[in-house]
Amino acid sequence: MASVRGAEGERLKHSICVCIEECREKLYGLSQDIWSTPELAFKEKQSHDLLVRFFSEAGGWTVEPSYILETAFRATWCLGTQKNLKVVNVGFLCEYDALPSLGHACGHNLIAEVGVAAAFGLKGALESQADVPVKITVLGTPAEEEGGGKIKLIQAGAFADMDVVFMAHPSQENKAFHPCICIRDCTVKYYGKACHAAAYPWEGVNALDAAVLAYSSLSMLRQQLRPDWRLHGIIKHGGTKPNIIPDYTELEYYMRTPLLKDLSYLQDKVEACFRSAAIATGCQVEITFPNLVYSNILPNPSLEKHYEENGRALGMEFKEDCRSFTGSTDFGNVSFVVPGIHPFFYIGTEALNHTPEYTTAAGSEKAQMYTLQTAKALAMTAADVLLNPTLLKQVKEEFTVAKCSQEQKSK
Repeated sequence: MASVRGAEGERLKHSICVCIEECREKLYGLSQDIWSTPELAFKEKQSHDLLVRFFSEAGGWTVEPSYILETAFRATWCLGTQKNLKVVNVGFLCEYDALPSLGHACGHNLIAEVGVAAAFGLKGALESQADVPVKITVLGTPAEEEGGGKIKLIQAGAFADMDVVFMAHPSQENKAFHPCICIRDCTVKYYGKACHAAAYPWEGVNALDAAVLAYSSLSMLRQQLRPDWRLHGIIKHGGTKPNIIPDYTELEYYMRTPLLKDLSYLQDKVEACFRSAAIATGCQVEITFPNLVYSNILPNPSLEKHYEENGRALGMEFKEDCRSFTGSTDFGNVSFVVPGIHPFFYIGTEALNHTPEYTTAAGSEKAQMYTLQTAKALAMTAADVLLNPTLLKQVKEEFTVAKCSQEQKSK
């Protein structure tokens, strides 16, 4: 295992693993309860209550339900704070929102389990280490799939006193870092004029024509987009009956780019397609951007290196030629305010995220070994940071450099 203060660090990491194993059945039960009651963004009431109860019943944690947001929570545990030493605040994040119709097809039940397990393992191992001034903070962060729960928590100051933050996301392979990209969503509504489609169609203004024209224009626009940009959407409402010219249609689109400045450029192109479709069909158009912009994730090479070393010591395999995963997450915004890591982890399946097959895999017992392995690696990496002030300094310096570099690129 990676060395932190020699034999003391090895004992601490062994203790982390033992503590997590002791909670194995309870953690699986928690994950199963979340998986079997999928809830959408900002409506995760049952999952919130399950997690709050889990920490409250464990003892030793200060638990704050409905922390800032109704379905967010915070659980904290402190050690050695009475010695007037610099306390290192280590954060672990839990997600638990699901997808419409698919349930936990992105494995957020496992994200919650990893966050809880890593925090429990680190706490259990540190309880006998009176000389380590530490604060462990677990944040329950709702609405990752839609709504930007973490961004709202950032705006309210929830991350202000954290030194470093950890979470992990299920995937098809283990990867210490993958560059998730920026995303912005938009809702487009076309307003026309209803009329009988057979008797006197010339009296109508067809809002579906506008939606189809916009959809086609955006599909053609993709030919001129950079390979790492993404543009995808759906027609949410296309009319009511074939013999009524639609007077209302609605589309929802996502725009993704590696950098924020590129996102603004793409947005201008996309808006031009929406507005030109309205002009061509004689419709009125309303374009809104209902949610917050998700940023790309900043890398932190030192955290990634230690996480991979700890993972390999536990038997995890990391491939150099990992497949591309061009997703987005509001953890990207977190990575711009506090140093952190957001690795991806294998759960025993080749199924792809956001599919029914991945929903099944995320709820399977087979996923448990890989999930707890990941939790151990995260907690062990947190131990590296806690017991090595030089490493913590290096992590913070890399964070500052990466943030400045990204801000320069976005100008």
